Amino acid sequence: MRLAQAAQRMLEDRLIPFWAGLRDDENGGFYGYMDFDLNLDRRAVKGCILNSRILWFFSEAAMATGLEVARSCADHAWRFLRDRCLDREHGGLYWSVTFDGAPEDTTKHTYNQAFGIYALASYYRMTGDREALGEARALFEVIEGRCTDEQGYLESFARDWRPEDNDKLSENGVLAERTMNTLLHVFEGYSGLYLAAPEDRVRVALLRLLDIYENKVFDPERNRQRVFFDRDYRELIDLHSYGHDIESSWLIDWGTALLGDPALSERIGRINGLLAENIYRTAYRNHSVANECEAGSVDQTRVWWVQAEAVLGFVNAYHKTGEARYLEAARDIWRYIGDTLVDPRPGSEWFWDVDEQGQPASRKPIVEPWKCPYHNGRMCMELIRRDPDVEV
Repeated sequence: MRLAQAAQRMLEDRLIPFWAGLRDDENGGFYGYMDFDLNLDRRAVKGCILNSRILWFFSEAAMATGLEVARSCADHAWRFLRDRCLDREHGGLYWSVTFDGAPEDTTKHTYNQAFGIYALASYYRMTGDREALGEARALFEVIEGRCTDEQGYLESFARDWRPEDNDKLSENGVLAERTMNTLLHVFEGYSGLYLAAPEDRVRVALLRLLDIYENKVFDPERNRQRVFFDRDYRELIDLHSYGHDIESSWLIDWGTALLGDPALSERIGRINGLLAENIYRTAYRNHSVANECEAGSVDQTRVWWVQAEAVLGFVNAYHKTGEARYLEAARDIWRYIGDTLVDPRPGSEWFWDVDEQGQPASRKPIVEPWKCPYHNGRMCMELIRRDPDVEV
């Protein structure tokens, strides 16, 4: 069986049925929490990032597979986002809503708005629904109008867009005013919008983001991305995020290619190649990629989304270079995912993380506001599209 065929089986036999089974037909959207023991909390908070990612997943899955269940779930997610997650008074997406769709955490975060754009643009591509495209464009204007300054993008705001501390996207003991993670996903959301409806205003914003990536985020001395910054892009911590680097290595290649500028793609692609090579050399061990390295100390936890992005990053590096080592790494990690991260229990999906012995490391939930079908679903769909000719 080819890797692409195995990915289609994963998508159609496990991911789509699992997430379709979380559809909440009473209150709208999808249930927001399932614990490690597979107990579903039907009254849990519904994260708007989770709902956006589910909308993106089912929209893309419907286009990739033609399955009616995917299209129906995308329609369902769209209605919940439109009717419950968008703030009609102040604009933008809430951080979360209650199980029955009332505002819960009204923080407005740039990261969250970007995922709304990504999802709505995909839904528009699936349906041609002009209302969805209009909402995506409105969120683009929210980010550009509310979340930018002369140096780039700021991140966290109150409901009425007063600036707040960026605790939601800060980790490792720092409070960052700018983060690599948010910049990456603004670029991703804008790329999705540009794919759906190319316009000069979006193109200009993408070029601005690539300039920040090339000159502020990428560290040419260490061939990695800086992660957390103050307002002036001073690095706050010595952190190498292995997962984000391998994700960026293919995702930024994809978005840059949409702009149709070969010289730009070559220049940015060189940076992305350095990211992938560095991850292969420093983080790919024992059939998988470790989590991160802080001040020289490696966190050896194997996290679900890091492995999914590593498969794509190495497939992308193989297509760019023709070097078989990258394809073999992707194949190796795919097998590791099946052996350790895919939860064999009926009615489950993937574990959040495993330890160095391949055993569940933390008993983290199977579903919660950050645990979603975005990374692993996208891995499957990209593998289907790219169709690497290799047996698993």
